Amino acid sequence: MPRDVAPSGEPTPVDPVPEHLPGGSGGVWKVGRTVRRPTGPWTPAVHELLEWLAAEGLGGIPHVGGVDDDGREILSYVEGRGVPVDDEVVLDGVLVEAVGWLRDFHDLVDSYRPDGPRVWRQTGTEPVALEPGQIVCHNDPGAYNWIIQSGHFVAMIDWDLAGPGDPIDDLAFLCWTGIPLYRDIGAAETARRLDLVVDAYAEWGPMTLLDAVERRMTTATERIAAGIERGDPGMLNLQTRGEPQRTRDRLAAFRERRPDIEGALS
Repeated sequence: MPRDVAPSGEPTPVDPVPEHLPGGSGGVWKVGRTVRRPTGPWTPAVHELLEWLAAEGLGGIPHVGGVDDDGREILSYVEGRGVPVDDEVVLDGVLVEAVGWLRDFHDLVDSYRPDGPRVWRQTGTEPVALEPGQIVCHNDPGAYNWIIQSGHFVAMIDWDLAGPGDPIDDLAFLCWTGIPLYRDIGAAETARRLDLVVDAYAEWGPMTLLDAVERRMTTATERIAAGIERGDPGMLNLQTRGEPQRTRDRLAAFRERRPDIEGALS
């Protein structure tokens, strides 16, 4: 690390220069070996979750380092590369590893029960409690939030949208950009990779999962619209990228392709 010299003659560390890392809801700042991002009313609940998961031994997650002097949360920086989802279809092995990680996360978090209602970003400004059968989902496990090292999935980042949900909805969201379902890669290839997901998660069949994708991505558009309405900065940034209409249009195209995908499954 570069050093200045203090009046005493002793070298003093120079603070790392922040590097902005762009992202769908506004990006983050990399400072040394940490990531800094804006906080919100949901941050305490997310930190509580991440600290519990770390204590329980879940790998592949950023670690919480508190809040800096500028009011931004501090998270550990995870080495690796992200996935440019519009330009890349991840390898089969990476897809299977990501699904396996999601299953491990869901199995572990099934026993996580906060001691009261919490404020979560996607449920508004009022504290809510988990309903029977719900878990705290990641809620945004798209491939753009995966970190890859040496051709392997190693981490899931961007936990600010975590909150109550159903496990199948998390898996459906992963499929949207992980298979991917939001764009056309051919019915046969889509069906083949959908089977990989089904086998790796080992809970639901492909038709059930396809139904869940339509439901979950419709919910995603509704949540973005609600966030825009209440002035959530991250959702307003997504609006500049054409959301929620972009996802609505992609859902319509997916519905048109779905009969061919189903035919390739049979």
